[in-house]
Amino acid sequence: MITLPRYRRMLLLTEGRLGVFSSKTAASLLRYRLDDVVGVLDSTCAGQSLSRFLPAAPRRPIFARFDEARAAVAPDALIVGVAPVGGAMPAEMRRPVLEALRGGVDVVSGMHELLCDDAECVAAARAGGATIHDVRRAPPEQPIAAGRARGTRARRVLTVGTDCNVGKMAASLELTRTAAARGMDAAFVATGQTGIMIEGWGAAVDHVVCDFAAGVVESLVLHVAQRQIVFVEGQGSVLHPAYSGVSLSLLHGSCPDAMILVHHAGRSHYRFDESIALPDLRTLIELHESMARPLHPCRVVGVALNTVGLSDGEARRACEEVSRDVGLPSTDVVRFGADVLLDACVGQFRM
Repeated sequence: MITLPRYRRMLLLTEGRLGVFSSKTAASLLRYRLDDVVGVLDSTCAGQSLSRFLPAAPRRPIFARFDEARAAVAPDALIVGVAPVGGAMPAEMRRPVLEALRGGVDVVSGMHELLCDDAECVAAARAGGATIHDVRRAPPEQPIAAGRARGTRARRVLTVGTDCNVGKMAASLELTRTAAARGMDAAFVATGQTGIMIEGWGAAVDHVVCDFAAGVVESLVLHVAQRQIVFVEGQGSVLHPAYSGVSLSLLHGSCPDAMILVHHAGRSHYRFDESIALPDLRTLIELHESMARPLHPCRVVGVALNTVGLSDGEARRACEEVSRDVGLPSTDVVRFGADVLLDACVGQFRM
């Protein structure tokens, strides 16, 4: 398990990639750690309104240079706010990362390419007295899964996606918030780099050797085994041409009692390869339930629909259409709240 200090003055690095999907990490931190974010570092967008690039974004300054940001807002950490395919550090981000480390400011990165393995970054951190946190580093303990999650007191809800980058983390976080607001002892289980940066602990399952991925997920669930209800952040999609392995590891490692299917409204093909069409939602629901059945039978109890880009009216109609099509409750948890989906989970558990 990876743990992070609770930084309170985070500067988000998005150099040239500021946007809803292109800087998903930064966008998520602005939503779920807003009080701890002091600005964005991106020379291509400096001086402009953040909401121009992230609709409905809060007011935070965008800086062109690290030294300018440091003088203005005194960050205690520079957060690499993007998660590009392949996980390599974009070349244009190297300079501000080195400047931060040499200036004594910690750097938090979610890249597959670990900064702790980069000699120049390590030397810069040593010179400045800064710390590098590679949150995608595999945890030191990597057990083999054995279905032990089935024995926890905690009821387990797993978000499963029709594709990558559809909103599984947001759905899990919103469900956790809603459950906590109702007085439930709820926990969010972070299984990706952005979730770890938000919650402060977890493991990036997609950086774990495949034989141990389900075991790491199981260990995360066991860490919160005595809570009342836990929401496990999904990754990838079980039919994704590139990332299906991590999705199946999450299903078998967490042994969920219920699943929430997450879909981006209007998406018909995988973003990874737009020549491959997504199956319809009913097929995906049946698939997930059939894969879960041999180890720990559970149902998909609702659909979290990501309606970014639609008006409120269009979003409501899209949710209603999905609900009619699959016979399950559907909502956009960010726009309209997660109550209807939490009700479906609680009804499944008979809590």
